[in-house]
Amino acid sequence: MDNISKIQSIISDDPIRRRVLKIVHSLKLPDCWIGAGFVRNAVWDHLHGRVSSPFSTDIDVIWFDAECYTPEEDEALEAILKGLEPSANWSVKNQSRMHIQNGDEPYLCSIDAMRYWPETATAVAARLQGGGLCEIAAPLGVDDLLGLVVRPAGRFATEKKAIFQDRFKSKKWMKMWPLLTLAPVAEN
Repeated sequence: MDNISKIQSIISDDPIRRRVLKIVHSLKLPDCWIGAGFVRNAVWDHLHGRVSSPFSTDIDVIWFDAECYTPEEDEALEAILKGLEPSANWSVKNQSRMHIQNGDEPYLCSIDAMRYWPETATAVAARLQGGGLCEIAAPLGVDDLLGLVVRPAGRFATEKKAIFQDRFKSKKWMKMWPLLTLAPVAEN
């Protein structure tokens, strides 16, 4: 089994994540994925030999539509999702506008936007395809995710290193997943 298939299996075999994927798929948003902790945490739990933990943080739904880029649209989608699954803390962001907030060049699509996320292991997302199969997007690869390595991605290894370091400390990942290793970060 290849690495993408392993991740597909981990997500598909989790009834809670499967239900969340179905809910988000029902919205039929363009270029829509659920990423970050939704995938990362399930994989890390699996690699630590435990059942997937419930969602301790928000569920990051990303989508891309250059014609519809107001924050109000994202808020309306969050309200719809909250109505469909009240126990979840939904975070919906149209990636067509997020480059402005992040100080990046405009993103071309959701997967392109993921290349600018803080960690390689976080830049992984899932969605349901039309036939109900779980599709995985990983523009920075999945080696770090499956290798239990926390590594800053792109500018988070250089000019945004302080943001990465604060994020790593506040997330307390090493306490939750003790088999993780922090990749060395070059000094500036």
